[in-house]
Amino acid sequence: MSTTTTEGSALAPFKRRAFLWVWLGVLVASMATWMQTVGAQWLLVQSPNATIVALVQAAASLPMMLLALPSGVLADAFDKRRILLSVQAAFMVLGVSMAVLTATSRMTPGLVLLFTVLWGAAVAMQLPTYQSLIPELVRREHLKAAIRLDMVSVNVSRAAGPALAGFIIAAFGVPEAFGTAALLVLPLTAILLVWKRPKGSLASSEPFLHALRTGGRFAWNEPAVKRIFTRCFLFVLGGSAMWALLPLVASQELGVGASGFGIMFTALGIGAVIGAFGLAGVKDSVSANQMLALSSVVFAAGLAGTVLLGNYWLVLASLVFCGLAWMGAVSTLNSDIALILPVWVRARGLALMVMMFTSAQVVGSVLWGQVTDAFSLRTAMLAAAGLLLVTVVVGLLWRMPDTQGFDPAASYIWNEADMAIEVDESEGPVAVSVDYWIALDRQEEFLAAMEQVRRLKLRTGATRWELWRDGADPTHFTEVFTIATWGEHLKQHQGRLTAADERIEQVALRLSDPPARATHLLPPGTGAPKLAESTLPEWVAN
Repeated sequence: MSTTTTEGSALAPFKRRAFLWVWLGVLVASMATWMQTVGAQWLLVQSPNATIVALVQAAASLPMMLLALPSGVLADAFDKRRILLSVQAAFMVLGVSMAVLTATSRMTPGLVLLFTVLWGAAVAMQLPTYQSLIPELVRREHLKAAIRLDMVSVNVSRAAGPALAGFIIAAFGVPEAFGTAALLVLPLTAILLVWKRPKGSLASSEPFLHALRTGGRFAWNEPAVKRIFTRCFLFVLGGSAMWALLPLVASQELGVGASGFGIMFTALGIGAVIGAFGLAGVKDSVSANQMLALSSVVFAAGLAGTVLLGNYWLVLASLVFCGLAWMGAVSTLNSDIALILPVWVRARGLALMVMMFTSAQVVGSVLWGQVTDAFSLRTAMLAAAGLLLVTVVVGLLWRMPDTQGFDPAASYIWNEADMAIEVDESEGPVAVSVDYWIALDRQEEFLAAMEQVRRLKLRTGATRWELWRDGADPTHFTEVFTIATWGEHLKQHQGRLTAADERIEQVALRLSDPPARATHLLPPGTGAPKLAESTLPEWVAN
């Protein structure tokens, strides 16, 4: 397969220099995270309790589960470049602190988990911010390729970070590994300091709690998003056994040291990189559902192989296939969600995806650690493999959405509200009623269309939606939806609706004869009457 930078090729996003340099910086900085994880796990690998080793993965993932959505709100509201710079400073402080405490023999298991949680919190701030930045750095037709390259970055760092950590730990010690992790954030820091983000990229700020609710409301009322989230959770729940228990496979099943453990992670990363380029053409000829099913079967076989093969080199080969399958599944999930999310809620939507991903990792890490303690490592890995096979059956019943029908580009389909009063954006609530007149033979089609309209209004800001029928006129229907504030309703007029939303609404509107009519209702005493132009003093009118 060609990887030249022709239009639509796997490397086409690199034609955008800003994307290339930020991608390289994130790649190196991500190696620091994997070095920290390997160092932390290796400090605890001698513990007789398998759960505490698995808890390193849980401690790294828990902050992502709790903080990803707040991080997405901040990324939607503030300068992403400054957020990323602040995160790099946090990484450096944490890496240096861990190196000093470990070198002075003051690093306890509790502190290892605490610093892992803090590091995970910084990652939780970085990941939604960077992912929501990618669509700004590349053209839409290159977005899928850019997301695959992002996954390449993740998996190259997953391969190189643990290998480098294993070498440094074997040659020097764990403190040096933590110190190196602190230094690896410097390249991205320098790139961000030099890069000038285009003007006009900053999103308008919303009140924090309100933005949280809005992001959650969008995801809850978009069936395609909920389906992707569910498929993501189920796949990662089974796959998390690999990341949580691989240190125990290395030490207990295969008897290898730190460098051998690092090479096992490298094998996973190599498989993922092969998958990023090798699957680029395959994904054009298979559906997302087929790709997830194939990835689940291959990953399940690899999980079983780690505890059944009994040979280090054969296990390495199975890990390459696991990495390939992981790339196939995760890149499919990530690219599909990115193609669905509209710009105004993109960071929050991606943050919710990260939350779903990491919550599955947290639950899985604890679950598989407990199964290992209660039964055996082999039982835990085989049970996780079985769960992945169950997800294949789930995919037959609950298929991935077809992203071809989604167009997240903003569409200004609502005319400016015809108002005789001036309303402050903070005032509310606002009720909007829309009257329709539908012939009796078209009402079944109308009611089906209005179910889609209901979800449209709720995911773009409405807190309540109802449809009423006029008892005196069976052809007259009134849609009523409520929005918290006038400013929130203006956002619906000014860019929250997409081209896909326009198609949904037009289905209902074209059924109304005479045309539908909208009315804006406000609490008594809201706003002030607009002055007629003729009543203005001449010097004001001029």
